[in-house]
Amino acid sequence: MGLFVAVHQHAAETCPAQDPAMGSMLLQHLAPANAAGYGVTIRADAVANDKHTFYLIAEAASQDQLERFLAPFAQAGSVEILPASTCETVVSSGGCSKVPTSA
Repeated sequence: MGLFVAVHQHAAETCPAQDPAMGSMLLQHLAPANAAGYGVTIRADAVANDKHTFYLIAEAASQDQLERFLAPFAQAGSVEILPASTCETVVSSGGCSKVPTSA
């Protein structure tokens, strides 16, 4: 399983969380059981206050798998998915630029 950081941004005017129905659907989509159905394990998520920016740390077999899971977010704004590593992996590899791409 690869580790990824995903960043989603949307305009204030289209913020899904301000609509109770959309907010409920968002929380259901991010539920662990639903994510597992896509082959995704969510490690953490956070929204930067008043920035309309959502951060997700997740594991998936491939970036494509995570992209499929995040497709609803792409309908509301941008989605960027970055391959990532734990801090421990980076340190044991000797630095950020030395982490194997499969890590």
